[in-house]
Amino acid sequence: MANKPGKRRFGSIRKLPSGRFQIRYPGPDGRMRTGETTYERERDADKALSLLEAKLTAGGWTDPQRAKVKLGDYAAKWIRERTNLRPRTVEIYEGLLRRFVVPHLGNVPLGKIDTAMVREWRVTLIGSGVGSSEVAKSYRFLRAVLMTATDDQIIPRNPCRIRGAGEEKPDERPVLTVAKVFELADLVPERLRALILLSTFASLRWGEAAALRRMDLDLVAGTVSVRQQHVELDSGELIVGPPKSRAGARTVAIPTAIIPALQDHLAEFTGPQPEALVFTGARGARMRRSNFYRASKWVEIRKKIGYPELHFHDLRHTGNTIAASSGASLRDLMERMGHDSVRAALIYQHRTTEADRKIADAMNDKISEVRPDDDEGSSGVPARIG
Repeated sequence: MANKPGKRRFGSIRKLPSGRFQIRYPGPDGRMRTGETTYERERDADKALSLLEAKLTAGGWTDPQRAKVKLGDYAAKWIRERTNLRPRTVEIYEGLLRRFVVPHLGNVPLGKIDTAMVREWRVTLIGSGVGSSEVAKSYRFLRAVLMTATDDQIIPRNPCRIRGAGEEKPDERPVLTVAKVFELADLVPERLRALILLSTFASLRWGEAAALRRMDLDLVAGTVSVRQQHVELDSGELIVGPPKSRAGARTVAIPTAIIPALQDHLAEFTGPQPEALVFTGARGARMRRSNFYRASKWVEIRKKIGYPELHFHDLRHTGNTIAASSGASLRDLMERMGHDSVRAALIYQHRTTEADRKIADAMNDKISEVRPDDDEGSSGVPARIG
């Protein structure tokens, strides 16, 4: 029979029928745990208990049982437990896990993952033709999952320690000239013209523009307020929700040169109710990317203006570039674009209306250089919308 545990200040040691010694000790939660190995000599077992006690005191202890959990299972649970994630973000994480993490690391216990294994996984993804952007996203996802495992004291430290592996270096996107923006706007059907102009010169994301309602436009003040966005999931489901981030909820000054186009659009294509969507499909339904590309003949018209690889998001990129050329401060640009600043406090700072108007006026000057006839509408007096 095994010997009874001896009296000790921390943990206990018992001698097994085999003659080897086994340790038991309380974890941070008070629950007793059995050592992962046995020892030939009692003093070795005593030394192991002392090391465990030191780790627990210093906060460096990890749970050996939980370290046996497979990465795929832990990562799936990690996603489920983040109830604040947006549906689209959940979809993206699940896709990264399914396509790039599980096939290579899904069955590996958390405690067995080291930096060399992560490095080999990343090289394998690159070598198999996975795009650099998706490799970087996958690495950032894995790093976030394993950081939680570190915080949960499952592993001693995060093995994702490859410098620069999470940085994306996308290809340089095209920036249109103001003249090209109007050329593009003049090629799409009339009901889509204002969408092109507003998305560019107010630096709107697709989902933000698609979700705009009549009450979001104030053409007397010359502003557009971003209060919500449309999110299209891979399943085809369309979700109406808050902007991408707290910084995404914003009011943006509009160049006066495009206000006549907005007035015409509202009069002809937007319902009179304050909640009416500004931009809709031909039958009045919510605008979807696929419907826009089909209705606008996007593939054809982008070739006509000499930008065959142009994406809709490049319109926002163009607007951001023009805004930056106005000489506005970094803070004012970040607020106009709806970006979260590295300094989170900037999210809560009151926007500088005068600086934002200077951005819009600088845009207006550039537009007027190439479109002098667009400065005024038929009446010359903008009307308040709401």
